[in-house]
Amino acid sequence: MINSKQGKKQVHIALVLYNDMLATSVSLPVEMLRAGEALAIKQNPDNATLVIEMVAEKLGAVSTRSIIRLRPEIEVKNAQFPDFAFIPSLWRNPRPLLRKSPKIITWLAKIWQQGATLIGGGTGVCFMAEAGLLNNHPATTHWHYVKQFQRDYPLVDLKPDFFITQSERIYCAASLNALADITVHLIEQIYGRSIAQQVELNFSHEIRKPYEEQRYLEGSVDLHPDELIAQIQFWMKNNLNSSSNLADIAQQFGLSSRTFTRRFKQATSIKAIEYWQQLRIEAAKDLLASTNLSIQEISYHVGYQDQGHLTRLFKKVLNLTPKDYRTKVRKKLFS
Repeated sequence: MINSKQGKKQVHIALVLYNDMLATSVSLPVEMLRAGEALAIKQNPDNATLVIEMVAEKLGAVSTRSIIRLRPEIEVKNAQFPDFAFIPSLWRNPRPLLRKSPKIITWLAKIWQQGATLIGGGTGVCFMAEAGLLNNHPATTHWHYVKQFQRDYPLVDLKPDFFITQSERIYCAASLNALADITVHLIEQIYGRSIAQQVELNFSHEIRKPYEEQRYLEGSVDLHPDELIAQIQFWMKNNLNSSSNLADIAQQFGLSSRTFTRRFKQATSIKAIEYWQQLRIEAAKDLLASTNLSIQEISYHVGYQDQGHLTRLFKKVLNLTPKDYRTKVRKKLFS
């Protein structure tokens, strides 16, 4: 994913441009990625830098749905191989533009086969569908275009009830907010969770569901074949205020602690304790942002009898106390 040049790590990002695109569906991800880059390099100068390139079917200014006109730097046929490529949403019916963009469609198929990750927004997803990349894979798109998409691409497993889908190295976003959530997810892949959380805190209200709960992912945590572990996950999500520890949960479901630990990690690729903590942190974040409950009351709600335990967990994961988190989020929401 990350290339190296003269000893300095680089991540190459391509922005695909075309007429009638929504400018925000490339400008917002770029601004979020640049914020992540700045935070990461400030933390460690050896962290990767971003190389961002605007590409198009042909050179010349691109008209967007705003007053902004964008000028691509290079034609797709001459573009370097990117690690990530963003395909923006369109304002109108995408079919006429698809017919005028054979080079973009061919290029997307080529770079995906070579290992690039593709991120499509709204009706921009049609470019990937036209390239055949979504056949027999889940996808989503803007709600207004769902019926036409189903008619045009019957081999695609369309998931209109999901804002985000992820299949292998292809992400689809049904809205701009969903695209922002995917971008945070990608920042975590590039720079780690701490940097991603700082970017998210600065760019969003922090009251939407976590990325993992919005997406449809092939082979995701909730779709793995271990039915007993899936049952345990469901129980954990619905019993956050339980005082049970992992040993208690294992016993409740007829497993030894050792077997439970092994099977959970094997099924989900995450340790049970980390999954349990992530659920509780997300629930606490929602309560801090959207209620006036005291921090002690919120601690009880997410299963911690000791407020200090929640505070230590917040400082470890978010580098903020619950009180500081609430202050930051409330200031953004209500100022």
